[in-house]
Parts: sequence; structure tokens; C-alpha cells
Amino acid sequence: MVLPGLVILSNLRGMSDLFDAAAMYDEDYLHFFAAPDGGTGFPGRGPALPATGLSGETVAELAWRLLDLRPNLSVLDLACGHGDLANRLAARGCRVTGLDSSAVFLERARADAAAIGVSVEYVAGDMRRIPWTARFDRVINWSTAFGYFDDTTNRVVLRAIVGALRPGGRLVMDLDNLTSFLAAYTPSRVVAARDDGDMLVDRYRLDALTGRFEAERTVLRDGRSRRTSFVKRLFGFPELRDWLLAAGFAAVTGHGEDGRPLTADHRRMIVVASLP
Repeated sequence: MVLPGLVILSNLRGMSDLFDAAAMYDEDYLHFFAAPDGGTGFPGRGPALPATGLSGETVAELAWRLLDLRPNLSVLDLACGHGDLANRLAARGCRVTGLDSSAVFLERARADAAAIGVSVEYVAGDMRRIPWTARFDRVINWSTAFGYFDDTTNRVVLRAIVGALRPGGRLVMDLDNLTSFLAAYTPSRVVAARDDGDMLVDRYRLDALTGRFEAERTVLRDGRSRRTSFVKRLFGFPELRDWLLAAGFAAVTGHGEDGRPLTADHRRMIVVASLP
């Protein structure tokens, strides 16, 4: 299948890669953010998903409710990571496909799916090249997995999501809530810490002109230190709503991590967009 906007992407491929995702989302990431039991302890014993601070089962229930999910619906988990949410939705009866660019994450996702006896189609790929047209009833993009490219490419991704959905389909996105993020902003913080002393420490720099923050991450693990970096786009709800409407969605609503209407106090901004 040809992704809408692929010609544009062929020209922007180099400039749209703002950081090395493979260096960021690797085995070290799993060391801190995946459960010691492999994420297989359904229900409710899996890890808290790192961006939300919610348990895996709580996230699955929230997505189920906001998307009006039902058994046998076709669901794409876009940037599925190590498959915690995809596997949980498959366990509830959805027909789930997970797309991610990380071979390390996909290996873990497939192993966990096999361990709990669920079937998920895991595909290695790039969200800028979604290889399906009108295949899915729902698309999930969770744990701040949008906004990693230049703005032109970010908009292309939204149009590609529209193309992958069937008429009447829905998208849910989980992102930082801009207002609470800025209110709690500090130049550095410990992102994750384990009982054995291993930790992740981020140092941030906000760019007011681009709406991005740049982060330098220090990984302290087993007595060694490693540094990597990443860039992430911050969105306020009105801006992202307008982007989604321009991409082809007909209705967009904003919620907090409790599923209620979005407020300045919510940590997360969960956006639901519906096609006509």
C-alpha cells in the first residue's frame, strides 16, 4: 500500500528524523519500564506504563471505554512498544495489530503474547509509512508516541491514520497535558529509579519557537553510564484538535487520565477523534 503523502516523505526523510529512536527505545528502556515478569501478569499485575503512571490494566480499561471497544473489532496499536496494551486488548477479544520500529520491543511483545496465549499481529514498520488502507475500526497511539518528527511529517502521520481507518473509525492519543507539564516543569528530574540503584535522569531544554523540548537522558545501569537524547513536540488541545480536523476527522474530544473532560490539572491529555 502507498501511504498518503509518501512523495512528501521521500524528500523529508532525513530532516524529519529529529533523534535516534533506536538508541532511545532499546533494552535499557525495557529494563526500567517493563515488569520483571515480562508484563504477563494479567490482569492488573503488569507495570505502570511509563508516560501515564497508570497500571497496564487501568490503561486498557480506559482505552476500552473511550473507544467503545468490543470483541472482534480491528485495532491498530501505532507505536505499540513492547506490546503491553496491545496484548491486553487482544486478551479482551479485539483483533489487534501492533506497529513499531524497534526490533527489541517487538521481540518482547511477541514473547509476552505467546506467554499469555493471545494472538497479535506484530509488524516492524514506521508510522510515517502505515502500510494499510481502510483496515481498522480503531487506532491507538499511547504513551506520548506522537510528535517526534518535524511538523510537516507529524501532519502526514495523522493523514495516514485517517487512511488506515474505516468509515466511522476512531483514534485515541495519549500525550502530555501541556498546561500541567509547564506548571511542573523542572530542568532535570529522575525519570525512573530501581531498588538496585539503577536510574534514568533527564535534563530538559524547552524551545518556545518550535513547541518542542529537547532532553538529554543519562542511563545509570549496572555501574555504567550512557547518554542519549530525544526531542518531543508539545501540544495544547486546541492546536492538536485543529490538526486532527484538518486531517479529516469530524469530531475531537479531550480527556484526562481519569477519562473525564480535560482540565489544567490532569497530567495526561487523552484525545479521541472520530471519522464521519
